[in-house]
Amino acid sequence: MTYFEKINEIQIKENPIIMGIETSCDETAVAIVKNGREILAEKIISSAPEHAKFGGVVPEIASRMHTTAILSATKEALESANLTLNDIDAFAVTKGAGLLGALLVGVSFAKALAFSCNKPLVPVSHIRGHIAASYIADKELKPPFITILASGGHTAIVAVKDYYNMTVLGSTLDDAVGEAFDKVARVLGLSYPGGPNIERLAKEGKNTIKLPKMLKNYEGGEFDFSYSGLKTAVINYVHNETERGKEINKADVANSFQCSAIDVLVEKALSASKKFGYNTICVSGGVGANGYLREKLASAVKGENIKLVIPEKKYCTDNGAMIGAEGYLQYKKRNFADLDLNARAVVPFETDKF
Repeated sequence: MTYFEKINEIQIKENPIIMGIETSCDETAVAIVKNGREILAEKIISSAPEHAKFGGVVPEIASRMHTTAILSATKEALESANLTLNDIDAFAVTKGAGLLGALLVGVSFAKALAFSCNKPLVPVSHIRGHIAASYIADKELKPPFITILASGGHTAIVAVKDYYNMTVLGSTLDDAVGEAFDKVARVLGLSYPGGPNIERLAKEGKNTIKLPKMLKNYEGGEFDFSYSGLKTAVINYVHNETERGKEINKADVANSFQCSAIDVLVEKALSASKKFGYNTICVSGGVGANGYLREKLASAVKGENIKLVIPEKKYCTDNGAMIGAEGYLQYKKRNFADLDLNARAVVPFETDKF
């Protein structure tokens, strides 16, 4: 009997313990999650300091760092939970999207664990993982809800109809919001990662520079976004002021950019919630860690009879717990993979599909 035949005969447990493995970018993350909501242990080893030397993530360095960190991260998670591999009911791993070499490390490692333990291998979409982080933030959360998906690779307003079916109401037509943060950070001479550094600098400045709010009243796509023009507007402003010999107030630039980038996210999420009658708004993705976004959303929902769910900052950025949470849902659905599972740098971002 083959491995896949064996695991397809297993009985689905009521309260499974899932190991979530995430290696899509520069964090090697392993978490152990019970029932898709309770984190028993987690470990994240980041290679961000190495990438900061180069002003951004270097794929080859990320892959090498994952290979040296993944075993120790797994051991530390198991020791922290006081569990062994035999106690794990399934191994969930990010199959994509992300850096292909980095993803392959996690996928290969998870396949080895699943095969050696005769336990299910559960493939997880990185995007769905980010959305599932809200189930960790609010253990009573149930669909339907609207989620703001905002990261370095994606920006979208998503209607989560149930645990498995989602509709993308609108998405970015060019740059993602996190990508725009990184590019503007470089223009201002800030180091990688750009998002947190823009946020820190913005606290010292004011929203005094007129910048475009992308597709605010765009009739062709009510919930779509565009960040390329905003990024270009900042570049042009800095260039023009420099050419005129004027001193640039970088803090004001950071603050003005942050307001333009975030305000439209909040406005469109609130609009979607009202239009479709979903009285819960969630936040997913790395930009969800932005303090201004969190404050702006909290202020926007006051008096609106709308519940707001925002994961802790560490669960907005890449982590193993979100993969374990989504892995639980896929485990319940018996979405198991065979040992020929391969990583994918790009996962189709389509309506009702991730």
